[in-house]
Amino acid sequence: MRIAVIGTGYVGLVTGVALSEIGHAVTCIDIDPKKVERLNQGEPTIYEPGLQELIQKNMANHRLAFTSKHKIGLEDAQVVYIAVGTPQRPDGSANLDYVEQAACDIAKNISRPVIVVIKSTVPVGTNFHIKRLINGATKDGIQIDIASNPEFLREGSAVEDTFNGNRIVIGTENPAAADILEEINRPFGIPILKTDLASSEMIKYASNAFLATKISFINEIANICEELGANVNEVARGMGLDHRIGSKFLKAGIGYGGSCFPKDTNALVQLAGNHDHEFNLLKSVIEVNNHQQVLLIDKILSRFGTLKGKKVAVLGLAFKPNTDDLRESPALVLIPKLAELGAEITAYDPIAVTNAEKRLDERVTYTENVTEALRGADCAVIVTDWEDIRRLDLSIYSRLMKRPIVFDGRNCYNLSKVKKSALEYYSIGRPSQIPELIQ
Repeated sequence: MRIAVIGTGYVGLVTGVALSEIGHAVTCIDIDPKKVERLNQGEPTIYEPGLQELIQKNMANHRLAFTSKHKIGLEDAQVVYIAVGTPQRPDGSANLDYVEQAACDIAKNISRPVIVVIKSTVPVGTNFHIKRLINGATKDGIQIDIASNPEFLREGSAVEDTFNGNRIVIGTENPAAADILEEINRPFGIPILKTDLASSEMIKYASNAFLATKISFINEIANICEELGANVNEVARGMGLDHRIGSKFLKAGIGYGGSCFPKDTNALVQLAGNHDHEFNLLKSVIEVNNHQQVLLIDKILSRFGTLKGKKVAVLGLAFKPNTDDLRESPALVLIPKLAELGAEITAYDPIAVTNAEKRLDERVTYTENVTEALRGADCAVIVTDWEDIRRLDLSIYSRLMKRPIVFDGRNCYNLSKVKKSALEYYSIGRPSQIPELIQ
């Protein structure tokens, strides 16, 4: 099948590369010539494990190409995926400007009927809107079919998820189009659910909202555990053994971030409000998450009283490991507050430093060396549970810091190991560990 993918962000690039890997001829289109130039050199414009190897392999096999020209990319396409961003507007709703522009570009450049597949996360009703937009603007009265095919990828494991997902959702109004898309995706070997357009659009929002709810729920439990002297890890383990609940997304911490959960929960609240429904549960989920992101500040101030002149090592900038994405990262909330309180900040991340320098205006010393961040620090704040942070020998804190005081927003370390160390250790939903000499 000849496929075009409009947009080369996380979703578009991974989707295009994966479709080429299972045998389709794919052309990815992006309006940024610099991005296209890098991609044509086999260099991905995002960090995602395994992606570069697949790009280079499928370009060499002539199944994958990149262009900034819609006319070239759409010329022979039988199926066109829209995978552009739907950023959040100030009121929380999804901004569809890029999706609508992609629709206009399709209408101007196709010369035959095609199936247009919306991969972007869009509010219910968007597929019908885009179909009307394209069909009303095509040359010679060409008519397209529309389909919804939401993505369920986790940044940092998007390639893995594409080939080992739980389900592929295809929403259409035309059974023949659904059958074609089922055939396109069959080589992935993943269960396929065919449904109507509105249900497909809602499945994406409902899934992310439910997972966000689980995260905020366990964080609220963690906060209660701290007051009662319980250990949220043990509580989550006991809960997760119940198959009706499951263990996934029951890890307490400083809240969810990234490109999906914050945007999609806000968009669903706004969408519900547009139809006179107050989504009170999801509003509470968002409120809990916003509070959770500043929880470590309260812990730090409780310990030190003031941060003026204190050197703080921030360990991790990306919103999660294995990505350089800072969208809605707790670091973007914590670092400005630490700077406002007078802290001298050294921030470590193995791959997200360049992006952080573009996003943060505060005076921060950046490093890709964790020991450099810890050297001479009054305290360390763990924001991202990178593998190298989780595997640190706990004695390194004692050797490098003025005093080994750690505020762990990701519960990286086993408490029994912490007890054997010299760490003064504060985590989320677990008893604090304070060496006897300090008490």
